[in-house]
Order: sequence, then structure tokens, then C-alpha cells
Amino acid sequence: QVQLVESGGGSVQAGGSLRLSCVASGRIFTMGWFRQAPGKDREFVAAITRLGDSTDYADSVKGRFTISRDIVRNAVDLQMDRLKPEDTAVYYCAGMRRIAVTTRTGYDYWGQGTQVTVSS
Repeated sequence: QVQLVESGGGSVQAGGSLRLSCVASGRIFTMGWFRQAPGKDREFVAAITRLGDSTDYADSVKGRFTISRDIVRNAVDLQMDRLKPEDTAVYYCAGMRRIAVTTRTGYDYWGQGTQVTVSS
């Protein structure tokens, strides 16, 4: 069982930046970030393949968020710029235990979540 540990959440004013990190304890393929705001369903944010050769972003974050992969650390990072109040949510790291053609569903491992709060 692979464990995912997130870090980097916090509070920031609108227009600011935060960087989330997620370290995996074992071998993992595609990694992604999801978020869940109060009263809403969890939604896809971004994903990246194991070698970092392919990325996928939700339309709501495209151009503001950047996902990257660090093979040495066995980690995935999410750089969040130009944050908006509607980005406020608990952010979850997720990972797949095998190669898959999809990047928005089919995740096997989940982190515990980290809170991101953006004030206006």
C-alpha cells in the first residue's frame, strides 16, 4: 500500500500563490490533484504522468496552476498562482498503481488532504 503525504496548504489573499507537494512512499504512476469545497463534490484539478511527459488540467485552473513531477523525491507538486476565492477547498493528492489511459478517474491511492483558503 502506497502512502501519499501532502504539504504546503495555507491561507492567502486573492492573487497570491501557494505550492502544494505530495510525496509517495512507493512506486506510483500517474499522479493528480483533486479538491473539495464545502458542500460540493470532489473535483479534478490536474494530473501528470510518471515521467512528466503529459499533463492535464481542469479548465478552471488552466493557465494559473502548474503540476510537476520530481522522480528523485517520488513526488508531485502543484504551483498555484493568481489564486481566487473559489479555489478555496481541501486539496487531495492521488496516485495510480498502474499505467492508465485516463487521468481524471481510476486513482488507487489518496492523501489525507490539505486546506487551501483564499480570501478576497
